[in-house]
Amino acid sequence: MSDLLWRKLPEAPKPVVSDEISSFQSLSALLWRSVTRARKLPPGKTTTFRMAVNVRHRLSPNLDPLYFGNAIQSIPTYATADDVLSHDLRWCAEQLSKNVKAHDDCKVRQGVKDWEANPQCFPLGNFDGAMVTMGSSPRFPMYDNDFGWGRPLAVRSGKANKFDGKISAFPGRDGGGSVDLEVVLAPETMAGVEGDVEFMEYVTVV
Repeated sequence: MSDLLWRKLPEAPKPVVSDEISSFQSLSALLWRSVTRARKLPPGKTTTFRMAVNVRHRLSPNLDPLYFGNAIQSIPTYATADDVLSHDLRWCAEQLSKNVKAHDDCKVRQGVKDWEANPQCFPLGNFDGAMVTMGSSPRFPMYDNDFGWGRPLAVRSGKANKFDGKISAFPGRDGGGSVDLEVVLAPETMAGVEGDVEFMEYVTVV
């Protein structure tokens, strides 16, 4: 992948950036707020929400949408627990949205350059007790897979790479823009989320 990223190519015009906040970023912000509230963190504690983003269309020129290699990078967004909880949902969604939109060709290439200078495995975990990591994607057509037994009843991702604060997203089985979330939290945090009025207004527990 690095050869493809670093060969000399003409500069492409920068894409127009819209002010729109996606529904998935709003959902992520809802989780960020609910998990932060349930963890009962000190107001000044820095929280982190990580999102995996597809970089195929962020490079200039773009990678083919069907490029099979690993073309994702993880974008962290930081805010104190007080900022996450004292502002409204829109504010939290805007922080995530701004970070995603700012992750352009230059930042993608800088990430590759930094990794080449200091290669290491990507660290997974909740190292300071205030991290949330969103993985997978609601764009993967998981429920379209039929191995001869009919449409799947549920999608689960197994035990690998699981830790407190790990969330996996899949398109909802019922369609209509719904999203299935697989959420891994410490028992006391999960209990807090399940009792969170703001969060439970928008979700169904299965």
